[in-house]
Amino acid sequence: MNRIQSVLEQDHKLLSIYFTAGFPKLEDTVSILKQLEASGVDMIELGLPFSDPLADGPTIQESSTQALKNGMTTDRLFDQLKNVRAHVSVPLIVMGYFNPMMQYGVELFCQRCKEVGIDGLIVPDLPVDVYHEQYQDLFQQYGLLNMFLITPQTPDARIRFIDEVSEGFVYMVSSAATTGAQSSFGDTQSEYFKRIGAMELNAKLLVGFGISNAETYQAATAHSKGAIIGSAFIKHLEANGADSVKDFIKKIR
Repeated sequence: MNRIQSVLEQDHKLLSIYFTAGFPKLEDTVSILKQLEASGVDMIELGLPFSDPLADGPTIQESSTQALKNGMTTDRLFDQLKNVRAHVSVPLIVMGYFNPMMQYGVELFCQRCKEVGIDGLIVPDLPVDVYHEQYQDLFQQYGLLNMFLITPQTPDARIRFIDEVSEGFVYMVSSAATTGAQSSFGDTQSEYFKRIGAMELNAKLLVGFGISNAETYQAATAHSKGAIIGSAFIKHLEANGADSVKDFIKKIR
């Protein structure tokens, strides 16, 4: 069983943390991974920096730009992760855009993910039907789960299809906006969480975008299996440095 699937079976609400590989400094990646595991997070999403990250808000865009300036590349990330499984046991997911993966070679990218112990991918600009028709067999060959995003505007029929194709979790975007921290959720978002929860999908739901503190974490997980925090964590790293991970996690749960 894939590590992601194993964690999804655990009997508690999950916390997944996203950060951009190579940020704040190029060689911080593995240190942050180790600290996140030691802090008790359930999953970690590694952002692969890209020059045109359409789904990301300004905080993640800026961290991506800085990581690229630092010298982060796809090969550099795989080199950094070469021995990571000697230190980190939680599921690792690479979140990135399809264009760099195509330039690298999709099969080679999947192969290198398997070599370093990556469990899954989140590719916001890879449509579920294209994935299902052209890439699902390839991803499965290398033991990679692919997670898809849904938003409040995603039609029910498409959500059902995503659920049918999914082998991991469904990434439930809290709003139609780009990523970014919020201090609380409104009634519209709460109703959306309830509506999707009531669909009784086979795949577990993790909520992302806008989660920044204990209040939003609790609200997001009331109708889902867990929540993903990105922008707020990156802001914390920017303000406090790469050795301050535990302080942030303590404030969430």
